Amino acid sequence: MKPETKKKIIIIGPAYPYRGGNALFVTQTFNVLKDHFDVKIFNYTLLYPSLLFPGTTQFDKSEKQLFKVPNERLVNSISPLNWYKVSKRIILEKADLIIFDWWHPFFGFCHGAISSFIKKEYSNKILFITENVVSHEANRIDKILTKIGLRNASMFLALSKNVEEELERFAKGGEIFRSELPIYDCYKSDDLLDISKFKSQLGIKKDDQVILFFGYIRKYKGLDILLKAFPKILQKFPNTFLLVVGEFYDKPNSYFNLIEELNISERVKVINQFVPNEEVANYYLSSDVIVLPYRSATQSGILNVAYGFNKPVIVTNVGGLAEFVIEGKTGFVIKPDSEDEIVKGYEDYLRKKDEEIFKENIIEYNHKNSFYNLPKLISQIISGK
Repeated sequence: MKPETKKKIIIIGPAYPYRGGNALFVTQTFNVLKDHFDVKIFNYTLLYPSLLFPGTTQFDKSEKQLFKVPNERLVNSISPLNWYKVSKRIILEKADLIIFDWWHPFFGFCHGAISSFIKKEYSNKILFITENVVSHEANRIDKILTKIGLRNASMFLALSKNVEEELERFAKGGEIFRSELPIYDCYKSDDLLDISKFKSQLGIKKDDQVILFFGYIRKYKGLDILLKAFPKILQKFPNTFLLVVGEFYDKPNSYFNLIEELNISERVKVINQFVPNEEVANYYLSSDVIVLPYRSATQSGILNVAYGFNKPVIVTNVGGLAEFVIEGKTGFVIKPDSEDEIVKGYEDYLRKKDEEIFKENIIEYNHKNSFYNLPKLISQIISGK
């Protein structure tokens, strides 16, 4: 009996050699689907023009490659002629489903044009996976670009309840499905890490409780609020250490000046760089609790990396963050824009840490992550059932 031919899926999104959360998500999506479908990634030849990218590089310079999956670099985000050529290629593929990874209005014209060119051939076969709908710092132009980018979608896959609700304004009758970000446990290492030595090099003492703020730094992520809360934490819990790890997309001087003004420099360590894959584990394993003091959010890969290391979190109740926290079991939810709330969340964590086994709770929670049901969901989408 002839084996059944796998359904073909094309994913349009970033992958290696690009770095960051979106490339990681596309990679994980490929990995969870590849055994069930014939999956191709159409990657970017140009993601962001260098003038518009606030970081040092868009490319993954890590020695340990996590995002290296098969892909073709075809899409130029700013070239209309390229969009037409890519569309012709997609039509020739005769795929069963086209998936666009959507996270930023910048790609409105690119995604809108490609999806428009292929719409006739792929009627009811265009799925947009929406990590965000509009950016965290959205303005009127962002909203217009989002409408342009999403207008040809047949269906949407939202990764949080918050995104699902936001999509109602853009879906125009397109069906909305639900999933979530995967648990990013890929940074775990089989190598024996001397965490005590690493902590000592950072200035962390043996008995310190370590708070970690991880990821690139922009105003909406609320690092300044955490820094202002930290003296209050030290007054009550002087053996606390704050570890700030991530590349500054804002001007760093305002944050460094704030650290000096607050006289907390001896208990704060800032690592101003994008962390290569092989070093991520060092920082998470050196920490006790991860704090996400965001002013706005949809969901966050940082939270899912924390869960990948079985670390509890303290998150603000913005966007979809609270959806992924079981209060007092996997972490704590606090009100946004409040130094006192951060202090309270940390107090709650310290009070609970001796009676609650966060690691076991998080492991149990991770097993229920709906991302791993994606092959079944995609099969239903393709079949129309």
